[in-house]
Amino acid sequence: MPKYRTLLGGEMHDFGTLARLMAAATPPRSGDSLAGLAARTEVERVAAQMVLADLPLRVFCREALVPYETDEVTRLIIDTHDADAFGVVAHMTVGQFRDWLLSEAATGAVLARLAPGLTPEMVAAVSKLMRNRDLIAVARKITVKTAFRTTLGLPGRIGSRLQPNHPTDDLAGIAVSTLDGLVFGVGDAVLGVNPATDNIPTAMAILDMLEDLRCRHAIPTQTCVLTHITNSIQMIERGAPVDLVFQSVAGTEAANKGFGVDMSLLHEAHDAARSLDRGTVGQNVMYLETGQGAALSADAHHGVDQQTLEARAYAVARAVEPLIVNTVVGFIGPEYLFDGKEIIRAGLEDHFCGKMLGLPMGVDVCYTNHAEADQNDMDVLMTLLASAGVHFLIAVPGADDIMLNYQSLSYHDIAYLRNALGFRAAPEFEAWLEEMGFVDTAGALLPDAAPSRRLLEMAQ
Repeated sequence: MPKYRTLLGGEMHDFGTLARLMAAATPPRSGDSLAGLAARTEVERVAAQMVLADLPLRVFCREALVPYETDEVTRLIIDTHDADAFGVVAHMTVGQFRDWLLSEAATGAVLARLAPGLTPEMVAAVSKLMRNRDLIAVARKITVKTAFRTTLGLPGRIGSRLQPNHPTDDLAGIAVSTLDGLVFGVGDAVLGVNPATDNIPTAMAILDMLEDLRCRHAIPTQTCVLTHITNSIQMIERGAPVDLVFQSVAGTEAANKGFGVDMSLLHEAHDAARSLDRGTVGQNVMYLETGQGAALSADAHHGVDQQTLEARAYAVARAVEPLIVNTVVGFIGPEYLFDGKEIIRAGLEDHFCGKMLGLPMGVDVCYTNHAEADQNDMDVLMTLLASAGVHFLIAVPGADDIMLNYQSLSYHDIAYLRNALGFRAAPEFEAWLEEMGFVDTAGALLPDAAPSRRLLEMAQ
């Protein structure tokens, strides 16, 4: 058993367990403090990072942070670990792994082959030793391509979820917000609605409206009503036009039980959606959502820090080959990520860890109104994520979700990333935008006049 201790500042720092070491090495965040897991001082944090840097990666193959016998997520991680793929880095310590990731030897192709050989705990550990710029530098090397009616994850492109939520699930209100977003070039990842009332009749009504809109205007994208996975399965059985099945997931079996889901149910939903064969350029049919603090808020964290548990949720996600995954990075509130600095750090960590594990990783760049954050912080995070090669971002009208009551990005923000920084939409969706007169041949939005006329025509 390794001894997780070191002498620093004239004091012996003994961390006892691997879970305690991982927590103490984590950059500051309010959730770990709330759980009593955070380093007590900056000196203790540095000491933990020193010990972690010298820890062999192989330790994570034999020492589980959450018991194998009682947690199906741990069993999934260990039982599906690809030892052959791991062989490339098996001789390294966590610190050596960090240095190698930042080297020219760790190309995108090499990292793609390595992904099945990495456990979530390994990528969480190395992220704790990295600066923000390191997280960006490594993540931008990695390309993860997924497809349904659009092809997502291609270099130089950023996908977007159009989120036209309405506080009363008014179909006309949802439709107007959807048309507004389409004019700004938003929606190539998904047209996705969170229903205010989570029941099957409401979900089917929204889904039918989105399907009619999509088919009437030949929009090459996919739709999703973010209802519970059991509702989606029943909707498929009733013949509803389900493109993507949505579900929130977490990094422990107990937390997933709180969401009303387990691995068996996820696989059942995946198979049901695939059976419809509705994709045109691919068959990735799952949309999964995560967020730091989910397990802690459910008292299902097993004494493990929230960022490591977030990475474990990505093992759940990659088991069902999703089209898109996103962390709702600041949604749970300041009890878990206190301010803009913590939200920015967490967003970069989550994106890095997801891509390292081979996931099509997006981010809901967001915060709640009682957090010490503002839209300037979100501007910084979305721009950093764009530089890091994020799979997709979420946008809502005016950056203000009036149903979920939180702040995200606006349709204008997606336009900024594409017009000012040169990023483009998914190729199939971009071709449609150009045909509609919303963008020019370089993918940049045209002046308001032409799109406004087309919007009026679409609204008829």
